[in-house]
Amino acid sequence: MAEHDLHEYSRALVTDIQALADAEGGSIPNTFTQRVLEILEEAGVATDAALAYHSSRGLEIYGYGLPEDGSSLDLYTTDFNLTPSSSKLTKAESDRLFRRLFAFLGKHGAIRPNQEDNTDVHDMCVGVEKALSNVPKIRLFLLSNRVSTTNALEPTEFEGIPVTYELWDIARLHRHETSGSIGEPIKVTFERPLPCLAAHSDQPNYSVVLAVIPGRRLAELYKEHRTRLLELNVRSFLQTRGAVNKGIRETLLNAPGKFLAYNNGVTATASDVDFETDEAGSPVAIRSMTGLQIVNGGQTTASLHHVLTRDKKDLDGVHVQMKLTIVDPAHLSEIVPKISQYSNTQNKVTLVDFSSNHEFHVAFERVSRSLWAPATDGSGQETRWFYERARGQYTDKSAEYESSAAQRKFKLITPTRQRFSKSDLATFVHSWEQLPYWVSRGAQKNFTHFMERIEKSDPVVDVQYCKRTIATALLFQAADRVARTHSAGSHKRLITTYTVARLSLAAKKRIDLDRIWNEQGTTDALKDALDELCPLIMDTVISSDRHVSEWAKKPDCWDEVARIPWTLPDALTSELTAEPFEIASPESTESDEAEAAVEDISSEGWQALADWARERRALRSADRQLADRVAQRLSQGRRVTGTQARQAMEVYEEALRHGFHPVPADLDHETV
Repeated sequence: MAEHDLHEYSRALVTDIQALADAEGGSIPNTFTQRVLEILEEAGVATDAALAYHSSRGLEIYGYGLPEDGSSLDLYTTDFNLTPSSSKLTKAESDRLFRRLFAFLGKHGAIRPNQEDNTDVHDMCVGVEKALSNVPKIRLFLLSNRVSTTNALEPTEFEGIPVTYELWDIARLHRHETSGSIGEPIKVTFERPLPCLAAHSDQPNYSVVLAVIPGRRLAELYKEHRTRLLELNVRSFLQTRGAVNKGIRETLLNAPGKFLAYNNGVTATASDVDFETDEAGSPVAIRSMTGLQIVNGGQTTASLHHVLTRDKKDLDGVHVQMKLTIVDPAHLSEIVPKISQYSNTQNKVTLVDFSSNHEFHVAFERVSRSLWAPATDGSGQETRWFYERARGQYTDKSAEYESSAAQRKFKLITPTRQRFSKSDLATFVHSWEQLPYWVSRGAQKNFTHFMERIEKSDPVVDVQYCKRTIATALLFQAADRVARTHSAGSHKRLITTYTVARLSLAAKKRIDLDRIWNEQGTTDALKDALDELCPLIMDTVISSDRHVSEWAKKPDCWDEVARIPWTLPDALTSELTAEPFEIASPESTESDEAEAAVEDISSEGWQALADWARERRALRSADRQLADRVAQRLSQGRRVTGTQARQAMEVYEEALRHGFHPVPADLDHETV
């Protein structure tokens, strides 16, 4: 890593954080923390993270994370310096900061009674207390914009729970921001070398070996690295849905010894492999691999993890065939998509594309970079919006200009405020498309759902599409500023997405996006409407008897927001267009089918399922509660959303497998 590049990155980061903190009226350390949390979330390192600052004697914490799958409890602390190059983060300093963060684990119970209900710190204390009862591990993160002189602490324990320490200093952040790919190389070492068969290759850039890997080892790798293991998987699959995946699960549960025969296995790549060789020098076993990626078989990998962790099966006797391609890193982008495309035959379901090289993102980058945004400040200076298809592109582009004057000109034409990423794009579009509960689930999950919709709709990415999409960004930013003036605090992003969604619903998507693009901003009537609507949203989303972050993720929250009695002001009504602006496709056929299937079962049938599950102590409590909600909605004549319908049908099928007998459709419910 060039020292000059790191210095420039560090300097630019401080400037950006200062500008963002000033614009949003937040503290600089909190703004830096939020920025890094977004990086970690996009990287798949952390999920469901939230800011919550608290400091007292011997204790300091900036935020926490409670991943939805219950895989860990994450706590965050921050070290931010306005002149980071003037000193380094020493071992003594990092150890002290980690100790102050660790102290929160023992003191959160005493902190909670002194916090008002529904505050960030109160929510954090409640969440941590619940998590400590069953979480398998705790991760402590130290985020710093200085160069560290040491590594993180060795693992410890808290009340018998393993505690690990993650140190993210400026050097590590720089590697992520400028590499164009997310995540450091995954290195895997096998205590017992993995026997393999090498195929002869005359190709200079890659070679192939065949191996069989224990299913438990593959599940553990996914448990440790999660989506980082699937970064290059252009048909990545993160949940056990669909007929094929249920088949995988059934085989693992009922015929594990036949899994190798029934399953197509995984296709993987690595940048370097350490082999054991025979007398002739031919590879016979794999000792370790660096840069491991599953490029096909994400569903197999996730299903193995699901059965190991959720079904509590040890996976003894389960083996998975693996085709491993050793690829020169310089040729990854060329070779990996073809490997995935040609080997993807085991699943007909359209899956998610996380690759920056997906044709949608390539097209959006190409078209959007050709656009000049109209000058609106009287200077006559047109500007560009910069779509970061791969992380670090903006920094790399700026660095191409050697002189300070040239860099200033670049930032004048392409200002930082007009830079946005793939996850930002998903946030803007989903807010407009009235899917705020997906936005509230975090950058990674929201982006995953966005790509599912893109795969099914295959939009035409032309000039009009890009202009209107960027207009939704301007609308979102306007709503974000309004939410800040109403003191939405750390819930501001949730309030913003729900405000935009509710406005879109009230206007039936007839807000003039073309006008927003042409004026590079919103009209006074639109700003006034947002200002009027925002407090109503806050009253519904931020409720004293609910955990705000969890509530906002639920379709039920959107149902309540959608029913808020509010109509468009006359001034905005007069600006509406005759036809709606559709940015993305309607709900998928899969969702439509699930909704129809849910409605084919009566409300009494769903209630019977919920009652049966309680009496038998079957299913998870969340699944029983879902059946209750579906029964209630149907009895009230309310719609069950596509996402919830799919989940409900999975619960229904699970209940049938556990012995539930449905209520006959023609049986009178009073008799039941």
